[in-house]
Amino acid sequence: MGLGITVVGPGHGATESEGGDVSATCGSARRSLARAFADRDAGPVLLFVEGSAGLGKTHLLHELAELPETPDVVRLWWRCGDGDGRPEDGEVWREPTLLLVDDVHRADEDELRALRRVLAGMAPGSAAAVTFRPEELPVPGMPLGGSAMTYPFRLTVLGDRLAPWDEERVRRAAAEVLGESCTAEAVSALYERTGGVPRAVVDLLAVLREQRPAFTGTAAEVAAAGVPARLAELVLSRTYAVPSAHRPLVWAAAVLDGPAARDELIAVSGLGAVPGSDALLRALESAALAELGEGRYGFAVPLAAAAVRDTVPGPVRQDLHRRAAAALSRRQPVPWAAVGEHHRAAGEYRGWLRAVEKAAESAAASGRHQEAITLLERTLATPGIPPQARARLAPLLARNAVTGLRSDQTVEVLEQIVRDADLPPAVRGELRLDLGLMLSNQMGRFEEGWRVLEVAAAELREVRSALAARAMAALVTPYWPGASLDVHRGWLIKASAAADDSGDDAMRTAVLANHVGLAMSWADPEAWDLVERLPVHSTDPACVRQAARGMCNAADSAVWLGFYRRVDSLLAEGRELATRSGAPYTEHSASGTLLLQAWWTGQWLGLAKRCEDFVADTADMPFLSSDAYVVRGLLAVAQGDWGEARSWLSQRGTFGTENLPVPLGATAAGAVIRLTLARQEVADAAEQARAAWPVVAEKGVWPWAAELAPWAVEALARAGDMATAHAMVRDFAQGLGEADAPAARAALTWSRAVLAENEALAEGRPDGLLAAAESYREAAAAYAELPRPYSEALTTECAGRCVLAADAGGGEDGEAGEDRASASGEASAATACDRATTASAIAELEACAQHFTDLGAVWDATRARALLRTRQPAKKGRPPGRPSHSDQLSPREAEVAQLASSGLTNREIAATLHLSPRTVEQHIAGAMRKTGALSRRDLAHRM
Repeated sequence: MGLGITVVGPGHGATESEGGDVSATCGSARRSLARAFADRDAGPVLLFVEGSAGLGKTHLLHELAELPETPDVVRLWWRCGDGDGRPEDGEVWREPTLLLVDDVHRADEDELRALRRVLAGMAPGSAAAVTFRPEELPVPGMPLGGSAMTYPFRLTVLGDRLAPWDEERVRRAAAEVLGESCTAEAVSALYERTGGVPRAVVDLLAVLREQRPAFTGTAAEVAAAGVPARLAELVLSRTYAVPSAHRPLVWAAAVLDGPAARDELIAVSGLGAVPGSDALLRALESAALAELGEGRYGFAVPLAAAAVRDTVPGPVRQDLHRRAAAALSRRQPVPWAAVGEHHRAAGEYRGWLRAVEKAAESAAASGRHQEAITLLERTLATPGIPPQARARLAPLLARNAVTGLRSDQTVEVLEQIVRDADLPPAVRGELRLDLGLMLSNQMGRFEEGWRVLEVAAAELREVRSALAARAMAALVTPYWPGASLDVHRGWLIKASAAADDSGDDAMRTAVLANHVGLAMSWADPEAWDLVERLPVHSTDPACVRQAARGMCNAADSAVWLGFYRRVDSLLAEGRELATRSGAPYTEHSASGTLLLQAWWTGQWLGLAKRCEDFVADTADMPFLSSDAYVVRGLLAVAQGDWGEARSWLSQRGTFGTENLPVPLGATAAGAVIRLTLARQEVADAAEQARAAWPVVAEKGVWPWAAELAPWAVEALARAGDMATAHAMVRDFAQGLGEADAPAARAALTWSRAVLAENEALAEGRPDGLLAAAESYREAAAAYAELPRPYSEALTTECAGRCVLAADAGGGEDGEAGEDRASASGEASAATACDRATTASAIAELEACAQHFTDLGAVWDATRARALLRTRQPAKKGRPPGRPSHSDQLSPREAEVAQLASSGLTNREIAATLHLSPRTVEQHIAGAMRKTGALSRRDLAHRM
């Protein structure tokens, strides 16, 4: 065969390329060759570049050809195995030259002899780079042939080895091609299937890019994309270069589809010890297989196994799968999921189902619930599963789904299975129990879940008392809308009796965990004693899982009650128990409690991001992230981003807010009423209050009214419905009784202050406003004790507002204020405060504005400052007239522009700042003129 050489002039690279960025960057190669050309008297350099197929050797040569340090060096391309013609000896090195030799493994003996002569004659100031596939060299480790070359004394000989991409490099390549469809799941699948071999990555990405329908970023789509043609041709050519007698060993590797030991490959191939060993040697020599680790063999690119497997005749393939199932069953630990797949592919369905059951049990025992769910869902969705197998596998799926994380497909599968008339009653009852738990706890379909649980409790009462106790215990949980506290107490009595009858400690603990949640919810004096009874030191994993749930139930209730200093320790222990016992659902629910705790205790730094991350992490089960949605909405209210607030508070349409747990629904309703009041839509706010209150009242867990009551009472009072407002406060007080619920007690005081303020305004009594101010201060002090800094600041602001209203002579500094401000003017025709009281109120408001600012409550801080400006005297020393702000925004313009950029309307800004809508419009126009903004949206960017 002849020698193909291409001359490339100085400064120009070759035009041919493998396509795409497929080389592992070889910085050392660049540096080595650059040094050779830096000193023309230096000795020449020979660089061998080793890399298996697809690692980007040709691409590397193109990069070396473009070395900027060598503008006046001649480039010569030598592509082994291509073309005819051979240069005369010594012709190559007449001037400084970079010789780029590609694929030397393809050269025959004549070409290698010529290449050795050329390299031996390398002149000073020159260099050569020689690439090869080590797996295809005729003599391993000798790229220039079996005859040892005598290298000149001054020649520096270097070697470099290309490596596959790591996962991060695969991610960058995928992001460039797939854009927004480049998910972590897709990157992981790409890396796993290609082994990071650049050529395989690039080709597979090209397939995914052209896929129709468009690629969405799932691992299943990557798996379904098949084997790129270039890779398939390479691996099949190597496989069929192996003699037919030895080929079954390559087929065995394709069926095992992963690194395997020699004896395992031989056993699956069916060749026997001696022929099998010979076959492995032939497969390695032909590069059909590679040594992937010490004593482990397989395909260099994992994806290649599928191309080979598809060419194996059906009967032969089934025999290989049967032997593979037997071989894998001897591993420790046994990979039961893989064993099952081999049984199924061999047509051995009983063996497949037995292996699936063992795989699911093994995954569940080690806490890998999602893995078990996926396997069982896929199996049970297969047509023709015998009833006996369904009766074994379906309860296993249900138990994993309840303990793990939600799957819509699991619910669909269970709903179909419970209608199977051939199922034994005990199995059907157990499945119905788990279906009810999933519908209620993980999907937020409370009403439907309640009905299913009631039926399950009845079905199981006579056949399986332990599971009947579990169903009854689920009906003890008070969070769901609908059933009253008395109904839950009734189910507690039944559940406790059934658990005692069962003699099952895990069931007793399950009932105790729900008893803790129920008792804590309404501040039962015995609740903390019940927490102490949870068996947190048990050695039974089932008991530990239930104890973890009980601790997290207690922490969640403690948040709603206002015992914030006790929450951290409860959650820490509950989460540790959940992790130790493998209860991911409990872990996730505890994360929601942490978000609520951070909101109320004023730990707002980074809280919005935490909420958004939690929502993203639980995107397939939005009910579990409902805490995060509400907290994110509450933050948006405080920050003045009212459009976003409504979206988050409504769960962004993921499911109906009427299905929220009662305390969370009451909190969201209170925030929505507050927003509606801020927009001066008082009648609408009153209607929202009338709709939200019965949900809490019918439940009868009165501490949960804490986040709704002050806003609902204010909406009704401002709408003139004082009778209903009084009834709400009366019911709240009677329902709360003497319960130890600090947050609710503070909210009750706040609600009474709201009533007092509005009655004083309506009757024109300044003394009534001062009494209301004292009530607000009492509420603020109660919140400070918890601590709840935002609620403390809100109630302190209300106190200051009442004092200023009692002291005011009426107007709003020439500008129309909101309804409350004008009414307060009427109420305070006569001065009721001394100067010290007023000064104290102003100081309180100044502190409030700063507290709001420190928290990040932009809207509240702006409102407090606006209220201060209506009453604060001008600072001494200020010259008469308005200050000049001809080139920059005035303080009032800046405030208005900030609120406008948050999305508030002119009317909403006017209500916040005690201005008229016309004045707001003028300030916005001034801000746009001074900043050069073209629109309100543009103003937001310029601000």
